[in-house]
Amino acid sequence: SKLAALFEHPLYNIPMPEVTEKDKLFIINPMEKFRLHSSRSDEWVSSSKAETLLPTGKTAYDTYPTWLKFHVGINRYELYPRRDPLLPMLLRDLATQRIISSVQKSGGTQLKLIMTFPNYGQALFKPMKQTREQETPIDFFYFSDFERHNAEIAAFHLDRILDFRRIPPVSGRLVNITKEIRDITTDKKLAKTFFISPAGNVCFYGECSYYCSTEHALCGKPDRLEGSMAALLPDKTLAKRRSWRSPWRRSYHKSKKAEWELNPNYCAQVRETPPYDRGRRLLDLIDMTILDFLMGNMDRHHYETFEKFGNDTFLLHLDNGRGFGTHSRDEPSILAPLQQCCSIKKSTYLRLQLLATQPYRLSDLLREALAADPLAPVLAEPHLRALDRRLGKVLAAVGDCLAR
Repeated sequence: SKLAALFEHPLYNIPMPEVTEKDKLFIINPMEKFRLHSSRSDEWVSSSKAETLLPTGKTAYDTYPTWLKFHVGINRYELYPRRDPLLPMLLRDLATQRIISSVQKSGGTQLKLIMTFPNYGQALFKPMKQTREQETPIDFFYFSDFERHNAEIAAFHLDRILDFRRIPPVSGRLVNITKEIRDITTDKKLAKTFFISPAGNVCFYGECSYYCSTEHALCGKPDRLEGSMAALLPDKTLAKRRSWRSPWRRSYHKSKKAEWELNPNYCAQVRETPPYDRGRRLLDLIDMTILDFLMGNMDRHHYETFEKFGNDTFLLHLDNGRGFGTHSRDEPSILAPLQQCCSIKKSTYLRLQLLATQPYRLSDLLREALAADPLAPVLAEPHLRALDRRLGKVLAAVGDCLAR
């Protein structure tokens, strides 16, 4: 396994700072236990009278559902640890747990569903809109493209291979539209949008700002539909997140250009503006830029951080559905922050160099990681080959900066 060898490499074993209580997103009460409601129920209930050690010899933490252990493990430095034994279990839960509720997520330009499991875990479901072979038409603007369910899955694994670990776990899943959405939804607006197509397939389209209409309906075969299931982050009432507008945000206009596209010295003013004037924030943003360039994602207008940790924490790389839309061409403008600032973390640069070598070739690693997903093959081969080409361009950009 090239992936196992990669995670054993010294560059993937750089020590993390010590995590103190104030660096944890949640301080847990070791006396709080979760237990099954009854022998025939899958529901979890909280029992605050639990003893620290259970009769089985396990601690109360051991009774937590996997999603809750994931939330409890989040800290200032990472969303999940490098060697996280929870990860395979959480991915398996996302792919197999019984769905007891499906409602539409409000906001956004395209349909997404919040799905709830018996243990109170929740996932964000993005349905399949086009095949893996379909490239974004060359005349499409970046903001009018469809989101791809397979891009969300691939982005999570790529983010982990780059050792960023800033995307919540995502698994592919084949969903039964009839039994796992239509028959159990309590969302009346969503329920009204189901119909049977002339081909006899079950379809629905929901309500949203752009791509929710009978012309953009999602149809099963006859009621089976692929999608991505992303583990939800803790509710914002429990763990507030702050949304930041990216300094390199695009204009989202058909003819206007953003300031960074017109001013070659744009980075100088970003460096003088909080929170980019100190700490690791600018370097973290350049990490995100590299991830986006490798995926071909031009749609990074905002990013989020956990409010509890202030400015000294990682960026969350959410909403990656507009990645992996094209493999035959690259978008150099995505690398503008790296090229204009000529800054990169040494650890990131060394890992990128490693991923360009034969034993750790990036495309091979991502292919191996995606092979375990229920919807494999997740990416068409040309997308995997494009990764190696784009990685070469990132390293060339750093080389140009070093030469300057």
